[in-house]
Amino acid sequence: MWRMLVAVCCAVTLASCDRAPLPAADSEVRQKITVALTGQPQSTLVHVALSKGYFLNEGLDVQPLMHTFGKEALQSVLDGKADFATVAETPVMFSVLKGDRIFVIANIESSSVNDAVLARRDAGIARPGDVKGKRVGFTPGTTSDFFLDSFLTAQGLTRQQIAPVPLKPDEMQDALLTKKVDAVATWNYPLTQIRRQLGAQAVIFYDRQIYTETFNIAAMQDFVRQNPQTLKRFLRALIQAEDFVARQPEQAQDIVTAAIKVDKELVKEVWDAFSYQVRLDQNLLITLEDETRWAMKNKLTDKTVMPNYAEYIHVDSLRAVKPEAVKLKR
Repeated sequence: MWRMLVAVCCAVTLASCDRAPLPAADSEVRQKITVALTGQPQSTLVHVALSKGYFLNEGLDVQPLMHTFGKEALQSVLDGKADFATVAETPVMFSVLKGDRIFVIANIESSSVNDAVLARRDAGIARPGDVKGKRVGFTPGTTSDFFLDSFLTAQGLTRQQIAPVPLKPDEMQDALLTKKVDAVATWNYPLTQIRRQLGAQAVIFYDRQIYTETFNIAAMQDFVRQNPQTLKRFLRALIQAEDFVARQPEQAQDIVTAAIKVDKELVKEVWDAFSYQVRLDQNLLITLEDETRWAMKNKLTDKTVMPNYAEYIHVDSLRAVKPEAVKLKR
């Protein structure tokens, strides 16, 4: 009997040795989370992390919830439909001013040549100052809104000297092609797509000096506090995506092309306009404060006191997984 038990135990041990150990992500139930993201270039790191399985490797079952632009994505978080959102800093600023208890946990993209004013030459616009008196489309509460006023100020103009036309990003191309507006303040991919459609009639005005956008990961403060390990896993996956994008840009472009179903030449054309890095630095705080002063001056909020934005930026999780990526003075 004793010899039989030894034989059985040995057999079981050998059988166990034949099987490779399960990866950490497969040895536990993955946490299901929803990420509201956009089909814009700024969400590239999330698309790459999804495609390459980096979230799965971190034990996260990420369900993407697609939106046209970041303001809508953030609203999904505020409505309880998503756990994380990819969003530029302007909707974050307006959300904080409304009293929403949100956190930015990381910046995943920045660019000083993404937002621009695109105009029709046959509307009599050849130089930046020619937008005076013209109908200009913009998307309220977004970087388009802030960039337009910054652009006008640089030309010595005010919004009262143009005819502003509120538009969603996906309405701008038709509005320009049908001459419902003379110009639009927008971003990519719509910016490049509209330029292609207008051809020689298109004129674009960039300005590196007046604005640098940031695209960020935002979440509700309660969710952040209740899920510290989830945040670290999420950020580690994005950091892996950052590394992949830096090493394999061509493959990353293929991933983005497939994820959002656009022409790869479009993805390649705008690729170098963006810096895809997971970080938190002083630029975010500075821009949030600049935009708040703009919102107060233009009566876009009833608030008159600058929020302490450091209270809306969660640094602990990113500092725990990549301390050198945090360069924020508190």
